[in-house]
Amino acid sequence: MTASATGRRLRGALVGYGFIGAQGHVPAYLKRRDVEIVAVADSCAGRRALVPALLPHAAIYDSADALLSAEKGRIDFVDIATPPCDHAAIARRAFELGLHVLCEKPLATRLADAAGLLEQAAKTRRVLFPCHIYTHAPVVSAITEIIHSGRIGKVRSVTLETFRNTHAKGVTEWNTNWRREVRWSGGGIAMDHGSHTFYLTFDWMNAWPTAVTAKMTNQEPARWDTEDNFSAVLTLPGGGLAHVHLTWTAGVRKVIYTIQGERGAITVDDDELQLAVQRATSGPDIGKGAISWDVERRTIASDWMDASHTRWFNAMFDEFLAAIGSGDYAGKEAQDAYRCIEIITTAYRSAGEACRELPLGALPPAGAARDP
Repeated sequence: MTASATGRRLRGALVGYGFIGAQGHVPAYLKRRDVEIVAVADSCAGRRALVPALLPHAAIYDSADALLSAEKGRIDFVDIATPPCDHAAIARRAFELGLHVLCEKPLATRLADAAGLLEQAAKTRRVLFPCHIYTHAPVVSAITEIIHSGRIGKVRSVTLETFRNTHAKGVTEWNTNWRREVRWSGGGIAMDHGSHTFYLTFDWMNAWPTAVTAKMTNQEPARWDTEDNFSAVLTLPGGGLAHVHLTWTAGVRKVIYTIQGERGAITVDDDELQLAVQRATSGPDIGKGAISWDVERRTIASDWMDASHTRWFNAMFDEFLAAIGSGDYAGKEAQDAYRCIEIITTAYRSAGEACRELPLGALPPAGAARDP
């Protein structure tokens, strides 16, 4: 049962007051009546000085350890919005203290750490929930609704392309370019954007992949030790394929998705969605025009240019609350997060081995543990 179900506001602590924490999570929390952020930790003094402007009553700490030690017994969950290198350690400590965990992607930078978090969530009976925020973009929700309606039939392949003209810059008070340094990020654009791409693939293909082949490049190796271009092909059960391209060196910020089904296809270019569905056939020869198409076009405002994704946050947070209420400790979202890390780390190996196709499918531990 959630705290809000008993009439008490859920009390949370935010660890990491960088861009996504301060401009994404906090503004969304401030719109809710069922949760309050009562404590914030950040290692940067300049960032800590900014906390009172939005959270005047929050306690402020200079480390996650200091916050968790001082707030033990007074908070219900921790929201982890630090660079990925620290995600697993903070989540482990939170579980030890009996807290639920909401965590920015990727859940961890090593598969073994992700596996350990799923196991610990089930053992401590506390929810582990990743911030898989793209699921809640309005145009993505529209894609999922069309697929579930059956209008395009079984999905056979997807292509997901994410174009950025630079890596996402961090706050100026700390390390603006931390995403290009493996010590903080764990990897480049695959580690940063891969999770969004892969969990959407799982949803739209209704499966986890069985193999991956990948290639990546770094166009500025003298400056950075992470990749800025990444391409991969995932093999899915039944012969399905997912084609992935991620880049920080594009000339424009954009997402382009295509979903090919048995009876139709969906194409998305940012907010522009086109749906093509087959009409009844008038003859056996498709090549001679036996099939015609009904085409629908929609514009679905989704705020792709707002990197904070504040508009999408509370729909995701509702799912986090629902998981707490149902005892879904290491459920679908956590298992998807594990699979994302498996793909990313295996893709890095593939790219380092001349694009050799490598198998996927190590079973995530624990599974979905629920209250009886």
